[in-house]
Amino acid sequence: MSIKSVLISNNAKKDLRKVPLHILDKLDTWVDAVERDGLEEIMKIPGYHDEPLHGKRKGQRSIRLSKGYRAIYIISRSGAIKFISVEEVSKHEY
Repeated sequence: MSIKSVLISNNAKKDLRKVPLHILDKLDTWVDAVERDGLEEIMKIPGYHDEPLHGKRKGQRSIRLSKGYRAIYIISRSGAIKFISVEEVSKHEY
């Protein structure tokens, strides 16, 4: 699948206002890499832990921006990636 664009939803933009600068940098790096090399190649990089989600989030994917932050995205039929949220994950939530 050829990715044509990476979009950020209004909800995700709101989430990004609350995250540390290094998280923004990591997301920007991921977006640049996807637009340059394609999603399939970037999915192979183990540091992002790109994975499909399950349950009520079926159809969504997540990438790891750090131990404490995940970015959740979907891939539209048109081939665009849309980030729907950036979430802080507590290691204490099991």
